[in-house]
Amino acid sequence: MSEKEILRRHEEAIDFFTTTVRAVRDDQWHAPTPCTEWSVRELVNHLTVEQLWVPDLVLDGSTIADVGDAYDGDQLGDDPVGAWDRASAASYEAFRIPGALERTVHLSYGDTSASAYCAQMTTDAAVHAWDLARAIGADEKMPEGLAAACLREVEPYAKGLSSSGLFEQPVKPPAGADDQTKLLCLLGRRP
Repeated sequence: MSEKEILRRHEEAIDFFTTTVRAVRDDQWHAPTPCTEWSVRELVNHLTVEQLWVPDLVLDGSTIADVGDAYDGDQLGDDPVGAWDRASAASYEAFRIPGALERTVHLSYGDTSASAYCAQMTTDAAVHAWDLARAIGADEKMPEGLAAACLREVEPYAKGLSSSGLFEQPVKPPAGADDQTKLLCLLGRRP
């Protein structure tokens, strides 16, 4: 993907998650999600924490060890939507600093390009936006083209994901499945 497309897809995924977070009713924060180990609040916290890491890793060149446990635990406080908005805005801006996608980031599995990191973050936000939408009964449809971009991102390394323990085994998609269904099935979801 070109830098322009990476940033456009990232924006779409962040917007999709943001719209869905803002649709969470007060009585839904402790509801279960398709990620069986997380409630709605825990899922939103997970994505918020991921966004908090971005400025440290992309702009500051920090390592995982440098950041340490700074973002462990609940980062949502009394304002989950506001916490998400602030963290996602900082992440969004960090990826858009001139030259940011050309940098190297130091992740838990090794050094990688910031452009690859942004593409991975895009896929994670898009899929977890679907998880959140499914949990709260909101619109589950990804923006046009986002699922196809995420599918292209994850297919090369999809076989190893379930062995990581972080993903369920892939599910066989139905015949004629669209890109969103294929993506979700590849990542162990049952759309």
